[in-house]
Amino acid sequence: MVRWAMALVLACAATVVLAADADPDRRVETVQFAQGETSVLINAVLQGRNYVDYQVRGGANQTLGVTLKSKHSMNYFNVNPPGSEMSMFVGSLSGNQFKRLLPADGVYTIRVYLMRAAARRNETARYTLTVSLQGTALKPVPPSKDALIRGTPFHASASIACSRQDMPMQRCDANVIRRDSGGTGTVEVVWPGGFKRNILFVKLQPMASDSRDAMTFSRQGDVTTVSIGNDERVDIPDALIAGG
Repeated sequence: MVRWAMALVLACAATVVLAADADPDRRVETVQFAQGETSVLINAVLQGRNYVDYQVRGGANQTLGVTLKSKHSMNYFNVNPPGSEMSMFVGSLSGNQFKRLLPADGVYTIRVYLMRAAARRNETARYTLTVSLQGTALKPVPPSKDALIRGTPFHASASIACSRQDMPMQRCDANVIRRDSGGTGTVEVVWPGGFKRNILFVKLQPMASDSRDAMTFSRQGDVTTVSIGNDERVDIPDALIAGG
C-alpha cells in the first residue's frame, strides 16, 4: 500500500504541521492560518484505507467552512467536534460542502476518507480541500469577573431536565462557560453515561450545537427548551446562562 508519503499538500496562506499517530492508516495535519488570512487550500492524494484528519482550532461563534472537490465519487469528509467521534457533519449523507457556526472552543477535526468499498479496492483519489474560519470568537468571561468552578473552565452548573433517544425525561448535568453577562455562553449537557452535547446561546437564544441534526427551541417562562432532531431535548434555565 502506498503510504501518505506520496501525498501532495499545497497550502495557500497557511502553515500545515504534520503529527505522528498510532493508527497506521491515519495522517494528522494541524492547519494554522497565516496572519490576516481566513482560508487555506490543500491539494492532496488519498489511497485505500488511509484517511487524513485536518485539525482546526476554532472558537465559539466563529464560522467554519469546508469544501471538498474530488473526481472520485466515493471521496468524502466528516467534521467532528472537539474531543468527540460523533460527527456534526457526515459527507456521505450531506454532500461535500459544510458551513456552520461553532458552539464551543477547541480543535475541530475534518476527516477526509474513501468509502469502504473504494478503500477495499485500494483506489486513489486526488482532491482539493478548502477550509475557512471566519468571524470573531466570543471569549469566556474572565475569572476575575465571574468565578470558575474549581478545576474546570465552567462558571456554573445545574441539574436540568433532559431526554434522549425515546427515553423518558431524566436529569442531566449542565455546565456553562459564560461569554458575557447578557445570557451568552456555551452550555455543555452531560447525559448519564457520559454523552455530551454543546449548545451556544447568544442573548438567551440557542444559535448552534455540535449535532448534525437540526435544532429548534421554545420558551416558557425563564426556561428554554431545546430540541435537536427527534432524539434530544433539554430544558435550560436562564439563570444557568446569565447568572443571577
